[in-house]
Amino acid sequence: MRKITKLLNSHIKKNSRRAFLFLLAILVGYITGSAAFLLQFPSQIRLTEFATHKISIGLPLSATFHSETMAVAKVNDNLVDNDFSIRLQRPLTIQTQNPGTAEMTIGAFGMPIRRIVLDVVPEVDVIPMGTAIGVRINTDGVMVLGTGSFLGVDGVSHFPAEGLLKGGDLILSADGAPIKTKEALSEHVANSFSDIHFAVRRDNEDITVTITPKEAAADNVRRIGAWVRDSTKGIGTLTFYNPRTGAFGALGHGIMDVDTNRLMSVKSGVIMPSTVTSVKKGTRGVPGELEGNVDTSHVLGQVITNHPSGIYGTLDADAKQEIVTRPAIPVALRSQIQEGPATILTNVSGKTVKEYDIHIENVNHFSTDETKGMVIRITDPGLLNVTGGIVQGMSGSPILQNGRIVGAVTHVFVQDPTKGYGIFIENMLRY
Repeated sequence: MRKITKLLNSHIKKNSRRAFLFLLAILVGYITGSAAFLLQFPSQIRLTEFATHKISIGLPLSATFHSETMAVAKVNDNLVDNDFSIRLQRPLTIQTQNPGTAEMTIGAFGMPIRRIVLDVVPEVDVIPMGTAIGVRINTDGVMVLGTGSFLGVDGVSHFPAEGLLKGGDLILSADGAPIKTKEALSEHVANSFSDIHFAVRRDNEDITVTITPKEAAADNVRRIGAWVRDSTKGIGTLTFYNPRTGAFGALGHGIMDVDTNRLMSVKSGVIMPSTVTSVKKGTRGVPGELEGNVDTSHVLGQVITNHPSGIYGTLDADAKQEIVTRPAIPVALRSQIQEGPATILTNVSGKTVKEYDIHIENVNHFSTDETKGMVIRITDPGLLNVTGGIVQGMSGSPILQNGRIVGAVTHVFVQDPTKGYGIFIENMLRY
C-alpha cells in the first residue's frame, strides 16, 4: 500500500511539474509574442488638442498612464494627472485638453513591455496643393555610381578606384580642394601627376581615400575609373504649403539615386513649374507615368532637405501668388484617419489640379514605415480612364478626408495600379 501511495504521489508531482512547465511556456510565449507585436508600435503618438481620439490595441494587456502636465488629457474619462491602469481589450477613448505629454506604459503580469509617449500638440492648418512640379537637386559633393576599368597608354587595363571607392560614396574634396561638380573632379584628376587624397563621405562617416590616376589610351587624359553624378531631376507633386512658416513639402518620399538606390544628399535644389503633356497609362505589371515639360527658367522654390518622407524647402514670394490658390485646412493626425471615402488632389493634364475620389482601404495607425501608413484605391472613373490608377509623378498628391489633409500618395502597387500606399501627413510635417 505504501508503495502504491508513493508511486501515485510521484506521478502527481511529475504531472504537476509538467503542467507548471507547460503553463510557464505558454506565459513566456504570450509575453514574447505581445512584446514583438508592441515593438512595431511607434514610440510616440501625436494627438491634437481639444479633440477626441480612439486608439485600438486589442490585446489582453494593461496600460498605466502618467503625466506631469496638468490637464493634458482624459483616457476613458479618467484624467491623466495621477497614475492609473486600464485594460486594453477595448479601444481607448482619449479626450485631449491642453498641449503637453503623457506616458503610456503597456505591460503584462506587472512586467513593462512598451512605453509610448502621447504628445498633445496644437492643431495645424496647411494648404493642400496637388500641383505638378519639376525637381532638380544638386548633391553635397559628387556621388560615385560605381567603378570600372579603362585601357592605359601602356596597353594595360587599369582600374585605379576599384576597392577604394564604391557606389553611394560622396567625394567632397581632392587634395584639400572642394569638389562640387563632376567637371571639377575630372579637371583635378587630369592635372594630377601623383597620388590624389580624396575626402569621402561613406554611410555618414568621413574617410580619406588615396588613388593613383592613370593616363587613358583613348584621349591621353588621366583618369581614376569612377562613374559619378552631381545632380538629378524629375517630375513629382507638391503636397502642401504652410502659410505660417512659408515651407512646402512634396513627393511623400525621398529622392533616391537610380543607380545606387541611396538617398541623395542635397547641397542645393529647386522646384520649377511643370506642364503635364501626356500620361502613360498604368497596367498590371507596368507602372504608368506622367510626362511633361518643365520650365527650367522659372524657379518656384528652394529645396533644403531630401528626407525619406519627402523633399522640403521654401516657396519664393512670387510663387505664392502663382500657385497657392486654396485655403488652409486642418491637418489630421493618424489617430483621426478612418477607412472609407476620401479624395486626392492631383494634376494629370496641363497645369490644372482636380479633386478625385478614392477609398482608404487600410490605416495602419502604428506603422513604422514612414511612407506606407495607408493603403488607398482610386475609385474615380475619370481618373481611372486617364491614368489607370496611380502613376509615377503623382507621388505627393495630397489625400483629403472629412475636411482635413490626412496624407499623400507615395507608391503604386505594380500588380494593381488602382491601389497604392499613402504617407501620414503628420510624418511629412516633422521635417
